[in-house]
Amino acid sequence: MKFEIEPGYFYGAMYVSYAFVVAEMLNVGLITYIITGNETSPWLYISTIIGSILFLTPINYRYSRIFLLHFLTPKIKYYPEYDTDDKPGNI
Repeated sequence: MKFEIEPGYFYGAMYVSYAFVVAEMLNVGLITYIITGNETSPWLYISTIIGSILFLTPINYRYSRIFLLHFLTPKIKYYPEYDTDDKPGNI
């Protein structure tokens, strides 16, 4: 499906993705603290947080756009009657 809303519409998804990453960083840091305790190196926290960010980047990319479309801008609707196969360029 092609999304042609307006130029730069998905720049807002970057801010949603940023919020997702901040929440993930806090959760991974807290889970690391609970599992390992207070007597650990800061490099453990840095490596687990960066590793989780890199691992979850594709998921954040997709779901930040979906979250932006469905929850933050509910004016966008899908109308199946407009989805036909007789569009120009279809073979």
